[in-house]
Amino acid sequence: MKKLNLLKKFGLVTYLFIYLIFPNLAITENTKIDLIKNLEKSFNSNNLKSIKNIFNDDESLIISKKFSKIIKEFPNAKWKFKRLDKQNFNENIFKVKVVGEKKIDGEIYILESNFIYMFSSSENRIKNGVIKNLLTTVRSDSNKIDIVFKIPDKVLSGTKYDLDIILNEPLGEIIVAGGIKAHQEDSYIEDEILIEPLVSGGIFKTTRAPSKPGIQIWSGVIVHPDGMISFTKSVNIVDKI
Repeated sequence: MKKLNLLKKFGLVTYLFIYLIFPNLAITENTKIDLIKNLEKSFNSNNLKSIKNIFNDDESLIISKKFSKIIKEFPNAKWKFKRLDKQNFNENIFKVKVVGEKKIDGEIYILESNFIYMFSSSENRIKNGVIKNLLTTVRSDSNKIDIVFKIPDKVLSGTKYDLDIILNEPLGEIIVAGGIKAHQEDSYIEDEILIEPLVSGGIFKTTRAPSKPGIQIWSGVIVHPDGMISFTKSVNIVDKI
């Protein structure tokens, strides 16, 4: 019961986090030599002014508000950017990792988020930024449970696909509860996730992708005696693979 109360107070920060960075987190193309260093310096120093200058006028206010929320939730978050190969001349692809921690009622919650960010730029301003393959977890259990997320990065629109969140270690008599819920990228979860006992060693679900291309987001939680694991995973819905 204590874990569930903490969960409610914590507000499943993964929900907040997905909306803070999804889908308009933007990165500018300065010089290729200094780009990574400039990004990491701006984000890791919480330099809101520097980050605002990256965006056009319409996006600048929105992004500054969202990044302010990130700072509030995880003021010590550290960002790491790695350039990946381009698919065409005008496209930039970065692999991004964010880690941080927060203490609530004496418990430490550890954040880790990994995603691919694709964007183009014009006049030193970002445009067409897209986040893909995002997986964010927040854990308070010191990684006591080995968990595997088998959720696809992309699926065809209208097709069925499986969601498997697997607890690898045999848990014996330990009671584990959890739940999962879908929502779209521009919506907030209004209903609480229904948490039920997990008797099969994880969460296993078959679902159908939306009929139109876009991004579907799955958020969920697993609670066990040693702590809590909340997660958010994006699935790209495409019309062809």
